[in-house]
Amino acid sequence: MRIAFHELNYPEGKVKYNDERLLALQEKFKPDKYSPFFAELHKDEFVHADAIIILEDALLDLLIEDMEKIETRLERAESAEEKALLEKCRDILNEEKPLCDAEFTDAEKEILTVLAFLSYKPVVIVKEAPDVNDAIKLCLEKAKVMFFYTAGKKEVHAWPVPLGSDAVTCAGKIHSDLARGFIKADVVSFEDFMTVFNMSEAQKKGLVKLVDKNYIIEDGSIIEIRFNV
Repeated sequence: MRIAFHELNYPEGKVKYNDERLLALQEKFKPDKYSPFFAELHKDEFVHADAIIILEDALLDLLIEDMEKIETRLERAESAEEKALLEKCRDILNEEKPLCDAEFTDAEKEILTVLAFLSYKPVVIVKEAPDVNDAIKLCLEKAKVMFFYTAGKKEVHAWPVPLGSDAVTCAGKIHSDLARGFIKADVVSFEDFMTVFNMSEAQKKGLVKLVDKNYIIEDGSIIEIRFNV
């Protein structure tokens, strides 16, 4: 995940996210391999960012770029629908509000995805600088990214996916073969998993759900995929 920051004093480059659940799983299994989540922080590089964190006093620096783009685009709007949307966006920005915090129809969202306004990305506005890991957490929440985990003696791994992802999407995040050959997934909550020795004991105690590919995975779930390729 690429995070752009503006008027904040953070290190640039990859930063490890201190995930308390992952740290607890690491302590539990003491695995051969440990794979935390890393965010990439870049100063003022809004265009390629997945999320933006910005000081409230500097918010206009971001919004003005979108306002200028709207004025240019209005001169060559391809349809009445696009022109109406551009005017709606201009009104929102004039209220000093990023576009990500406004309501749009599905049709409008399709057009906005193409127009790629900077403030349509997830924007976190802060009054003062949180520490870097809190900043990452705020950006993950704003971007509606959750984590699921795979955990055992060989490896403990944090996997970021969009909130509301189903089991087969999570399987594909681990490896495309797992999605292609998906049969079922064993799913247990982090809280329940921390009360047992391993997935086998969790199954014996009835803490595990055996789910199909369309099952929506909850944030923090521990997952094992059953597959056949």
